[in-house]
Amino acid sequence: MAVLEVRDLCARYSASGPEVLKGISFSVEADDFFAVIGPSGSGKSTLIRCINRLVNPSGGEILFYDREVTKLRGRQLRLLRRDIGMIFQEFNLIDRMSVMDNVLSGRLGYTGNLRTLFRAFPRDDIQHALNLLDQVGLLEFVDKRADELSGGQRQRVGIARALMQNPKLLLLDEPTSALDPKISREVMSLIKRMTTELKVPCLCNIHDVTLALEFCNKIIGLQDGKKMFDGPAEEMDQSMLDKIYEMEVL
Repeated sequence: MAVLEVRDLCARYSASGPEVLKGISFSVEADDFFAVIGPSGSGKSTLIRCINRLVNPSGGEILFYDREVTKLRGRQLRLLRRDIGMIFQEFNLIDRMSVMDNVLSGRLGYTGNLRTLFRAFPRDDIQHALNLLDQVGLLEFVDKRADELSGGQRQRVGIARALMQNPKLLLLDEPTSALDPKISREVMSLIKRMTTELKVPCLCNIHDVTLALEFCNKIIGLQDGKKMFDGPAEEMDQSMLDKIYEMEVL
């Protein structure tokens, strides 16, 4: 059974504005590391953000474990977002907080407001956070402020925070665009290893086609909001890439 099914998805940012997504359909299986590629402005980030309703679609269906995402409101929408982790392009850490507190913020959907205010997280959550920080190689930075870290280290904190949710799906919104090529490959390798071990499917908006082909098993290619390709990574060839990126403005 597909973890995620997207059917004829459309999106626009205003009632009279142009369509950013134009009838996109695809599905993500339980063992997928799925890439979304395409030129700037093709709708990649909008597509990712429709899945957890950071952007509201204007049409179509999004089924997440058979829940119709576009119809969820209030508490049901909060529960959905608890099940979907997200790793952001610009890290989205709270700079003045410690590495540990940033990772523990991944449990806010499970912890009451009073406990959160006094940072009274359960012992199991604290141990889980320490285990994740160990896996991303930041255990010695537990008490450091987030703004004292390098870009690669900050993204590792973002990975640990997203996995702290125990998500059923992980969304990656350009997770390497703020990093140099060497660190980008290390970050993608880390995400792939950890999500494979934890059996968490991923949907990754990524501009670097080389990384997409190296780490992802399936690819959807977008151009001007339309789907140009949807299939296994090994079936993506240079002629299709040329077609997807023919409208890229350099």
